[in-house]
Amino acid sequence: MRDPRIDEYARLLVERSVGVQPGWQVCIRATPLARPIVEAVVEQVARIGAYPILQLSFEHIGGAFAREAPLEVLRTPAPLQERIWSEVDAFISIWAPENTREGSDLSDDRQAAVQRMTAPLRQRTMSMSVPWVIAEYPVLSTAQEAGMTLTELEEFIFDAVLLDWDAEAQRMGTIAEVFDAASEVRLVGPGTDLVLSLAGRRGAVDDGHINMPGGEVFYSPVEDSAEGVIEFGEFPAVYLGHEVDGARFVFEGGQIVDASARSGEDFLIQTLDTDHGARRLGELGIGCNPGIQRFTKNVGFDEKIDGTIHLAVGNSYTSTGGTNVSRIHWDIVKDLRRNGKLYADGVLVQEDGAWRL
Repeated sequence: MRDPRIDEYARLLVERSVGVQPGWQVCIRATPLARPIVEAVVEQVARIGAYPILQLSFEHIGGAFAREAPLEVLRTPAPLQERIWSEVDAFISIWAPENTREGSDLSDDRQAAVQRMTAPLRQRTMSMSVPWVIAEYPVLSTAQEAGMTLTELEEFIFDAVLLDWDAEAQRMGTIAEVFDAASEVRLVGPGTDLVLSLAGRRGAVDDGHINMPGGEVFYSPVEDSAEGVIEFGEFPAVYLGHEVDGARFVFEGGQIVDASARSGEDFLIQTLDTDHGARRLGELGIGCNPGIQRFTKNVGFDEKIDGTIHLAVGNSYTSTGGTNVSRIHWDIVKDLRRNGKLYADGVLVQEDGAWRL
């Protein structure tokens, strides 16, 4: 018998996260390891009278095709795939990898080609012109990465996603009001004193509609505004199967003019040199999920840790006023729960991860 929480999770994804309507075509992307939640999602879509478009693959990041295809082929999506991305009415992506390091063996050229191939998909999702959600199903690889047993990860995921999202939306709405009214945000913490502007920008409240788990308020900072330094000394930055420990950025005029790391610095610099937009900020996110208190090396959860912020270098969300364009969007988490302060227009609004609103 299937765990009833899986059905509750599937209903949340279908009904709340993307709001499937009768007649919609819903692209469901996953690996075979996620079969229980995939089946539950397909059943929920079918009950509504919509069409599940199921795309299963053994690997999330290109797999054998990304390793073997000529670069000129890899850079361009198959016409049928591009048509699916352009015509479906919603996307539900379920992360359930056999190996959390998949894709890390690809050369820089091949990783860049994969990013270019998926540009039409990102164009629709980053503009929020189509409802989408990324969720996770517990598997051994991610449990091991998080330092948990599979049972512990199951409980962790359900505790993070099966919340009263209407109540969470109201709580995060209060936080968003503070930053919507602010022109300047200042982040202070160990190795960190960074100022950026949100002037003219409004935030988005992720109350279970974009990522699952939800639990963040996020903005697209003014592109040339970031000034100062930030050090991500608490947690490693994880991207495309690589880890960078102790990343440190110095910003001038909104651009990273100096970057370093205790380990993984070569990969960090290579990624920041992907294109012109990779050295500017695409997002400021404020973690608010009370069910997430520990780091797991899974950014979909880590960026929601209550009492943290995260900055994304690269592509911004046009739906929140962003104009930065890049092939990358790398979320990196900064823990403010110890000696951290968050200011809005000079007013201290959070200290050591606790709100002072």
